Amino acid sequence: MKYMVLMYADPAATEAMTPAERADVFRRHEALHKDLEGTGEMLNGAGLAYPRDTTTLTWHPDTPTETKAPLTATTNQLTAYYVIDCATPERAREIAERVLDFHVVAIEIRPIHDTFGMDAPR
Repeated sequence: MKYMVLMYADPAATEAMTPAERADVFRRHEALHKDLEGTGEMLNGAGLAYPRDTTTLTWHPDTPTETKAPLTATTNQLTAYYVIDCATPERAREIAERVLDFHVVAIEIRPIHDTFGMDAPR
């Protein structure tokens, strides 16, 4: 089963990290990538630009509305993701727990459906 691991952090805290803290975060993610590439569980992943560089389009009947900000105005924002392929939800959680720390303060683990999460037409 494929899962998306969505990582959330406070961008202000990220900007305030010391070089040693950044190096620690980088080392841990690099080790995770190496481990999961070895098992075939890591499919994809990337860090995201700061939320201040985000454009959100909102649907309206006449025309989309554009906002230069994330969809939600919260302290913790989506900052990175992994796409993993593993046998069980428990394994997905085990992988996600490896990046939960002082920097990545929340993680969503979502199964990925080939049908965009919608039921097929009847």
